[in-house]
Amino acid sequence: MDILKERILKEASVINSGVLKLDSLLNHGVDPQLTMEMGKEFVARFAGKKITKVVTVESSGIPVAFATAYQLGVPLVFARRKKTLLGEPDAYCERVPSFTKGIVTDLIISRDLLSANDSVLFIDDIIANGDAARGLIKIIEQSGADLVGIGIVLEKSFQAGGNMLRELGHQVEMLVKVKSLENNTITFAD
Repeated sequence: MDILKERILKEASVINSGVLKLDSLLNHGVDPQLTMEMGKEFVARFAGKKITKVVTVESSGIPVAFATAYQLGVPLVFARRKKTLLGEPDAYCERVPSFTKGIVTDLIISRDLLSANDSVLFIDDIIANGDAARGLIKIIEQSGADLVGIGIVLEKSFQAGGNMLRELGHQVEMLVKVKSLENNTITFAD
């Protein structure tokens, strides 16, 4: 997506050789028009797949996953990172490290929201090492749902997460791949 690349170059900032700050686009602020375009792009890339739900991880993946689910006309389910007082004791749960937060969190989805009758599309914002993605995939497997594909807005291809997803054998679509953040410069992969 050329428009996404242009916006990243204009608005993102490189924190260090491993971290890209995308606050105005994905992680703090949301551009509704661009987000809806990303959703349309994911729908086009997974055209012909039977999808009954879109799943993502709280919180930065929610806007793009919502846009995708809206375009598909299916529900969105997001994995919570914290248990709530109303949380169901019988939920799917996986413990995962967070690259950007530097902590370990739980991913939790109520068993009422995901079942073996579902064909799910997993959408997320950024993949670095792939720990959250791996945890959500395990939850999908535990539920018996069929994972029909994985869509990621931005892959940092110099980290292992994207390759890990491809090795799982699922259809994986990235809207943008960043090859390097060295010397405070964003370099896209072809």
